[in-house]
Amino acid sequence: MKPTRDPGLQPERTRLAWRRTALALTVVAMLTVRLALTGGPSGAPLALLAVLGWAATVTLFWRRGTGGGRPGAGGRTLAVVGLGASGFALIGIVLVLHGV
Repeated sequence: MKPTRDPGLQPERTRLAWRRTALALTVVAMLTVRLALTGGPSGAPLALLAVLGWAATVTLFWRRGTGGGRPGAGGRTLAVVGLGASGFALIGIVLVLHGV
């Protein structure tokens, strides 16, 4: 008889990591919206991308956090998360260069 796996605190750590990620992305998205509102129309596309990325990440977090997401999405999840992280890093650089 195969022993059942005891996940321990791993699911809780994963949920907390997703919450921290969502919080950090919320701050970045709000800073880009602030840049768009105070810095003219050049910040609007950046704010739109940040808000869309934030919404996609929160949706992914919600699905995974409530158990509705599939654990294996054909290997695309890692690539999508990596691309999103790179995008938010670029947005962060733009925000720093604009002094926000």
